[in-house]
Amino acid sequence: MGAAVAAARRDRGLTQAELAEQLGIDRGYLAAIETGRTNRLIEHLLRALRRLGADVTVTWPAAPSAGASRVDR
Repeated sequence: MGAAVAAARRDRGLTQAELAEQLGIDRGYLAAIETGRTNRLIEHLLRALRRLGADVTVTWPAAPSAGASRVDR
């Protein structure tokens, strides 16, 4: 997932610093997400959703103009 975040960010012409600012997180944390050094938040969210019986599908557009990634429940 981190690589997909990095690719989508680059496709939209954003730096890590710009995206991190938009998200309200530290650039270093975003870098860790993009490089796969951390995925704990995602793991916890998915585990909680599965425990609650939710079906989760994550998709990314084939092209940047198709829109942002989305999470369906």
